[in-house]
Formats: sequence, structure tokens, C-alpha cells
Amino acid sequence: MLEFDNLIFSGFDVILRTVIVGIMAYLSLVVILRVSGKRTLTKMNAFDFVVTVALGSILASIITTKDITLMQGMTAFLVLVVMQYIFTKLSVKSLFFSNLVKSQPILLYFKDEFLERNMAKERILEREIRQAVRAEGKEDMSDVLAVILETDGSISVMGRSHDKRESDMTILFEDVKK
Repeated sequence: MLEFDNLIFSGFDVILRTVIVGIMAYLSLVVILRVSGKRTLTKMNAFDFVVTVALGSILASIITTKDITLMQGMTAFLVLVVMQYIFTKLSVKSLFFSNLVKSQPILLYFKDEFLERNMAKERILEREIRQAVRAEGKEDMSDVLAVILETDGSISVMGRSHDKRESDMTILFEDVKK
């Protein structure tokens, strides 16, 4: 049965625990992240995103759940950060492992052509590409050389230019398009 007397306020001891453990958990996370380096919180791929969300979830659990001790939470932080470190090290050393855990950028649009097969594979609609183009300040698809779905799920828009750079990019993308 639901007890209404503890629904809004159950005592200052719970509030005090939340403040003390919250501060300690936050400081612990900051120290762990500073020691582990910038790579821990990047958005380079889906695994990076999962680690970032999981760290936030652990922090929230430590602060709000009295059954989780600060040491348990710090251990969980360390496990995730160490696993992230191991995965990134293996990805750098092994192309096979890198391909296993990381996606590749995908060309969605190139030189006035929507690449339907790539769009279908990635479940991207033409209107989503057009939206990304507008968000980049391009008025029209004729202003766009290429649109790429990046490994972190963001969409990059490369504008047309009339210099050597565009011809160099054309050579590069023609290889990727095949």
C-alpha cells in the first residue's frame, strides 16, 4: 500500500545523504574523466555515446539510490572507463576490431544524386537530408556537393566550390560511391 506521508518528504537524513554522496560522486567522476582523457566522452561512435549515457545513469543512481554505495558507483565508473579505454586501444591496433565495433561514414548524396541504396540501408529519408542541408544554411541542393552520414549519426554537408578542392573531393567520392 502506498504511504502518502513519505511521498513528498521523508526526512532530512535522506536529503543530507543525497547532497553529500552527490558531491562526492560528482567529484569522483570528474577526477576519473580527467585521468582517462578527452576520448572517454567523445561522440565518435555508438559505443562512445553508450558510455556517456551510462556514466550519467550511474551518477544519477548513486545520488538517488540509498542501496548503492559511493564505492560501488566509483567502481562502476572505473569499469566503464577502463572498458572504453580497452576498446579504443584495440580499435587503434586492429583494423578487424575497429571494423567490428565502429561504423563507417556513408555517402548519402553526391553531385545532384541521392544515393537511394545507401539511404535505405541507413533508414534516412530524402527530407531528412534536405533538412540537414537547410540547417547548414544552403538554400538549394545545387549548393551541395556531398552529404555524409557520419559514424556518430550526425549528417555532414559539403558545399560546392569552384576551385581545385572540389575536383579533388570528386575524385575521392567517386571511389567511395562505387
